[in-house]
Amino acid sequence: MRVIYLFGLFLFLMVLAACKKDLVSGSSVCTSLVADSSANHPKAAALQMLLNEYVKQGLPGIALLIHDSNGTFTGSAGKADIAKGVNFEPCHVSKAASITKLFMGVLALKLVEEGKLELDKPIKEYLPSKYISAIHNADKATVRQLMNHSAGIYDVIKDQGFYLAVLNNPNKHWTQDELLEFVYNKPAQFACGTKAQYSNTNTLLMSLVIEYATGRKHYDLLHEKVIWPLGLTNTYYHYHDALPSTTAQGYFDLYNNHSIVNVSNYITGSGNGYGGLHSNVFDLYTFLDALLVKKTLLQPATLQQMKTFAFHDENTGYGLGMLEKFGIKGPGNTGIGHTGRDLGYSADLFYFEKNGTIMCFLINYGTDGQSNLREVFRNFESSLVDIVLQ
Repeated sequence: MRVIYLFGLFLFLMVLAACKKDLVSGSSVCTSLVADSSANHPKAAALQMLLNEYVKQGLPGIALLIHDSNGTFTGSAGKADIAKGVNFEPCHVSKAASITKLFMGVLALKLVEEGKLELDKPIKEYLPSKYISAIHNADKATVRQLMNHSAGIYDVIKDQGFYLAVLNNPNKHWTQDELLEFVYNKPAQFACGTKAQYSNTNTLLMSLVIEYATGRKHYDLLHEKVIWPLGLTNTYYHYHDALPSTTAQGYFDLYNNHSIVNVSNYITGSGNGYGGLHSNVFDLYTFLDALLVKKTLLQPATLQQMKTFAFHDENTGYGLGMLEKFGIKGPGNTGIGHTGRDLGYSADLFYFEKNGTIMCFLINYGTDGQSNLREVFRNFESSLVDIVLQ
């Protein structure tokens, strides 16, 4: 109930805040190194019909990539920029939000392979005492517990003060220390290692653990060890990377009156481990294909650790920087990867191992908050998974 209350307060205050100038806009010409066999894909008509239907129901724009034994389908519908009438194309860069955590998980595990991190070492052995003494459970939590959300540490984005600060300065580029001030002395959610509950603070702290363990900035390492080696030329880590002018605008129904507003300029802590990744469906596919299909990013034993889902709540399993979802579709039909949700954006990136399918979509609408389109999005996601698993 408290989360609902805080988000309601957040929306009310956003109504009072003046809308800022659009962050990015423009048009796009679609090119990709991923072979596209959409015209011959047996699910092409059903998938494109689904995209068109849910744009009609109110989602501003959608880009989708499905890769399975029949090849690669890419499709899109709606607008990347409503005001300028720019169509949302598969090559459009959009905010991938918490898919950042999957990239961060790979980075952390590569550092484990290099001997620079230890999964079961307490984070107090990496971080200065100023963090450990001020954050409940930080004195007991291990690297592994941060990565699989079993540390019990308070979630920064559930804090009322955090949202007020974002509203007062929506374009602010937050540092890790500034964000952690909203976590200091807040009660732990549960004892370390007893269960799992999603907390953005976990990956925020991991960014610091990485920096203190290596003496390097986590964003530099993310580029050097993950983004650049895969040739992800359409992937950006905002705010450390400037975004292209063609980046899709993000929208939300701020007034809860069935009228969406451009919220692209609101920066909700991007660039600090838990969010900030912007990409397109081609780059996201390339990343997940390398990680889970080709298996070239991590050593087999390390990848197996990443895919170990020690804790579950409802239909979510928690691995090391990785989520297991869609278990409600039946045994063996789960997807592994990550979701992405932000104020004006939504994304999914999953691999369904049972039928060898990668599913990736980007939507320029925020679907975690209460709005009339929240259920529309959930219906879209469920219908899409149904087609994927046919």
